[in-house]
Amino acid sequence: MSDEQTPSPGRADAGRPDADGPESDGPRPEPIRFFGTTWVHHDGGYALRRAGVAVGSLALAAAGALVLRFAFQGLEIAAVGPFVGILVIAGFAICSALAFRRTWDGFVRRPGSSEAGAAGAADTSGQSLMLIGFIGSLLAYFCRSLVEAPGERLHRAEYAAARERHERRRSTRTGNPAARKPKNPKRPKNRH
Repeated sequence: MSDEQTPSPGRADAGRPDADGPESDGPRPEPIRFFGTTWVHHDGGYALRRAGVAVGSLALAAAGALVLRFAFQGLEIAAVGPFVGILVIAGFAICSALAFRRTWDGFVRRPGSSEAGAAGAADTSGQSLMLIGFIGSLLAYFCRSLVEAPGERLHRAEYAAARERHERRRSTRTGNPAARKPKNPKRPKNRH
């Protein structure tokens, strides 16, 4: 398990029962990066975490833009010509826009879902795109964290569906057959 999935003893959501009751056999909410399971009840510093993600992603995007500006100044010093400069700017702008869109779509639906298209080859080829367009991905985190925890709507819908399936299964069961008492208890035969 990764550090994001294992609850630490000091966290507010560590060891907490499910959202609606103390049932331990029901589905558990899936943790979201930087938020854990605080998105379920919006507790445990949820608002502070959202503000931190917004400020942090915007600061990282600004730092990334500054680094790209230094790289572009290096191209100007090398005197490679305006055509190369335009290609570099256009390349980073297009990659950032595509990375923004791909990251935003990841907050709405699972990457491997049928709506996402051919996931296998597209994910492999998109990794370099996401690396080049990291500013767009960071801006997607910033914009989404202004509304909710990034991916919260998707996780909430999946969690609600899992709880509904669990309740439906639980209500249709008649009970544990092993725990039932037999109607006609068999008496042990006395063998003499």
